[in-house]
Amino acid sequence: MEMQERQLEILRAIVEEYVATEEPVGSKIIAQRHGLGVSPATIRNEMAILEEAGLIAQPHTSAGRIPTNMGYRLFVDKLATVKPFSNAERRGIEAFLVGAVDVDDIVTRTVKLLAQITRQVAVVQYPSLTKSRVRHMELVLLHPARAMLVLITDTGRVEQKIIELPFDLSEEILSELHQKINTAIHGHPLSRVAYQIDGILNSFTGAERNSLAVIIASLVEVSVERPEEKVALAGTANLARSNQDVTATIHPILEALEEQVVLLRLLADAGTSVQVRIGEEQVDKNLKSTSLVTMGYGSDESSLGALGIIGPTRMDYAGSMAAVNAVARYVGHFLNEVH
Repeated sequence: MEMQERQLEILRAIVEEYVATEEPVGSKIIAQRHGLGVSPATIRNEMAILEEAGLIAQPHTSAGRIPTNMGYRLFVDKLATVKPFSNAERRGIEAFLVGAVDVDDIVTRTVKLLAQITRQVAVVQYPSLTKSRVRHMELVLLHPARAMLVLITDTGRVEQKIIELPFDLSEEILSELHQKINTAIHGHPLSRVAYQIDGILNSFTGAERNSLAVIIASLVEVSVERPEEKVALAGTANLARSNQDVTATIHPILEALEEQVVLLRLLADAGTSVQVRIGEEQVDKNLKSTSLVTMGYGSDESSLGALGIIGPTRMDYAGSMAAVNAVARYVGHFLNEVH
């Protein structure tokens, strides 16, 4: 048992040194910097066992060792808990996000923040419309034959549409429709909007029915999920900083990250706790030289969306996991409390 614990400490030291320096790690460095209380010779013996187990590798003859993907996985799995952010770091997140005016602003700030904190590529999924509820719907008559529809969800997402009407409408008729629709859909999921407003048109007669039908159809349209709007990306330039790990494959990685469907797939399995995929565990073949750290945000009961970072397998896993965890929890709290 003692030997196993020592080996884990040596693996941890190799991971931390390699992440920090990008250089293979030798036994003397571990002995000098990590206070394990054993000689370099003992460390070399333990490193031989770790290498035989496939957890570390020797990239060059007479060089030190570097972690393998299997070694990174064991390191991540042995992180008993995600280290908490300090109060100062949390205040930094809050200061960066406070003042956001709508959900687009929140997502934009969040993705930039994640990229800055982790110095990796950040991906943030917009709050899912299908999981959102109606907070308010507004109808504004811009012209007798033109109206503006604004739909606001409980997550602060705003959907807006200008509607050209086939016949002129009066303020009175539009106001009546506005009141009936709000009464019918307030607090209901977006996915039930069409069901909730079914039959409202029957309470109106005359020529205005055609224009009101267009408005109702537009409301149904804006309540439907539009996947092309769902993901934001930032920090792709950070890939160029990785001198050893992904430079040779940077173009396939960038091509993969340009595909919205790939980004959505990356975040699809995110849950209420931090998850990590390393190297070959990545589903997309162009991303197998990278690692992914993800987490859902929203409430404890259900996620509204997800966020994460992508970077080389040689990443600061402990720091990255802490950052993703803290930002996801703050964004979820922000959306639930403020909006």
